This record gives sequence, structure tokens and C-alpha cells, in this order.
Amino acid sequence: MSDTSNDYQTLIRKNGFRLTPQRQMILEAVRGTHGHSTPEEIYNRVQLKTTAINHATIYRTLEFFLALGLVTVAQVKDNQTVYELAEQGPHHHLICQQCDKVERVDHALVQPLFDEVDQKFGFKVNTDHLMLFGLCHACRLELEETPSSPV
Repeated sequence: MSDTSNDYQTLIRKNGFRLTPQRQMILEAVRGTHGHSTPEEIYNRVQLKTTAINHATIYRTLEFFLALGLVTVAQVKDNQTVYELAEQGPHHHLICQQCDKVERVDHALVQPLFDEVDQKFGFKVNTDHLMLFGLCHACRLELEETPSSPV
């Protein structure tokens, strides 16, 4: 999905809903983080503009956006839920468990795995936002260079 308010407004209206001022502020808060955001981070960004929107409204609106396909949701480190603006096509992330670096992975790299799962198991993968956890190159090097302590 492109990153313009008109596209979101059109999609919301096309589904029979309105882009209320509250929804607009929450959408802008998600957009303003340029990546994954926790509901608390979104709430804090909204609070900079108005204190009239509470946590419950944030959660309900994020679920509304999720149902319309405006945002994607994922579980990251420590089962923390994060939201991100949906895009035109599937995309995936590599997340370092040491430094929390997030690197984007093009869907073309993952598609062969999805195809093989379909071929071997007859299972059609519908995931369009896969997150893989591990160690980034820099953290792996750092761990390799750190002498192990004697037992």
C-alpha cells in the first residue's frame, strides 16, 4: 500500500466507514514511526496531539485497521505486539535478538520456501509479513570475538 492519506481514506470509505479525526491521528502516529510500533508507542505519539484518545481507542482502532488491511501485526521480542503500515506486497524482516536491529527481506527470497511447503505438504502459506529472529552479522562477530569465561 502506498503511503498517502488519500489511499487510506479511500480504502476506509470504500468499506463503508469514515476516516474520523481519531482514526486519522492514530494512522498518522503509526505512519510517523516508519516501522514497527507498539500500541504504547502509538499512544504516546497521539498524546502529543491530544489527550482525548485513550488506550482502548488505540487498541480498537488498530484492530479496525488490521481488519481492513491497513496495518500488519507481529509478535516480536518478549511476545511484544507491534504494528506497521501495510504495503502493496508482502515483505519480511530479520530481527536481531541481541541489538534489536531490523532488516527488511524481499518476498522473492522467501517465496521459494512457501512454494516448497505447498508442494510437499499441500499447505498454502498466507503469511505476508514473516519475522525471523536470530543474530545479525555484527552481533555474531562480537560474540565470536568475546573470549568465553572459564567455567
